[in-house]
Amino acid sequence: MVKPFQFARLPMIYFGSGKISELPGIVSYYGKSVLLVTGARSFMDSRRAGRLFDLFGSNGITFQHVTVRSEPSPQTVDDTVLKFAGREINAVVSIGGGSVIDAGKAISAMLGKTGSVTEYLEVVGNKEHPGTKVPFIAVPTTSGTGSEATKNAVISKVGRDGFKRSLRHDNFVPDAAIVDHELTLECPPEITAAAGMDCFTQLTEAYLSTKANEYTDALALEGIMAIKRSLVRSYTHGDDITARSDMSFAALTSGICLANAGLGAVHGLAGTIGALFDIPHGVVCGTLMADANDLNVRELRKGKNGEAALRKYATLGRLFSDTAVKSDNYYIDFFLDYLRAVTFFLDLPKLSRFGLNEEDLPVICSQSDVKNNPAELSAGILSEILARRL
Repeated sequence: MVKPFQFARLPMIYFGSGKISELPGIVSYYGKSVLLVTGARSFMDSRRAGRLFDLFGSNGITFQHVTVRSEPSPQTVDDTVLKFAGREINAVVSIGGGSVIDAGKAISAMLGKTGSVTEYLEVVGNKEHPGTKVPFIAVPTTSGTGSEATKNAVISKVGRDGFKRSLRHDNFVPDAAIVDHELTLECPPEITAAAGMDCFTQLTEAYLSTKANEYTDALALEGIMAIKRSLVRSYTHGDDITARSDMSFAALTSGICLANAGLGAVHGLAGTIGALFDIPHGVVCGTLMADANDLNVRELRKGKNGEAALRKYATLGRLFSDTAVKSDNYYIDFFLDYLRAVTFFLDLPKLSRFGLNEEDLPVICSQSDVKNNPAELSAGILSEILARRL
């Protein structure tokens, strides 16, 4: 019997090479005045930016511009909203990585509101957002978070009193997502690796989630097959348009899957670490993935109720293995070995590089929510995961 499920709304998705040329026509549906949110340099320094601005001009579109240099903070969102309060803005367009998309998503939701975005964040806020927003269009230039398909914007305040929480509402799903893999061709290897491991983690955790269903399983496996084909290739040959297309598809699919199945231990730990330390989200996910899954499997093999999750781990192993007719345990171990190998090959850094030490582990573990994880992991086991990657 098919499990009961519900499925979140999606943006209008435009996927393919050169699709960014359709942005002016999409924007014109909402009006002629745009707030453009980008990263500090990569897109704005490219020839594609000049071509896009020419298309804006020929379509009578005017734009204001703001840059986002890191994961968005409340201050970034609040300052931008204050700066553009009262101006005519018909749409917000984010062109950049996950942080840029999250920033634009939050800005579109806060334009016309009073007070700080912090007041509307989960856990730390005290107000419920009504869901009104300026129309929002997401254009990813990395293949990682899948934020172009989700209803939340992650906002961070980094430090010992920090937090990493979501501004969330069903209406915050982007109105349109333009996924043009040509925009990822200049993405440097270290960002390609971290972003790619982020979407690999999201697909894997969504597939293994206790909230997974037949729809999310089918999507996750398609995304993971794209990861198999092209994660390493996009890292070693960044100009391979086929590999970049695969990774853009994987990232988009990971956003759809996480929105509908949730995530697990890696993202639970990554959220807490990202609030306490200035460390890229994809780096945390990538560096923890192999050991988190290793300990998941260890605990599942100990218990009495892990058979279904272990079968899924075996399915993942079969996807990556070229060897036929082996036992489930063979394929489970093969998948874990693959994760260790890709972590080494992509040169994912240890956590101590960013200032973490053993004294931080109890705090991180006590504050991390690992719901939807296929195995029950105690604070001690979470600490073991982190200790392995210090």
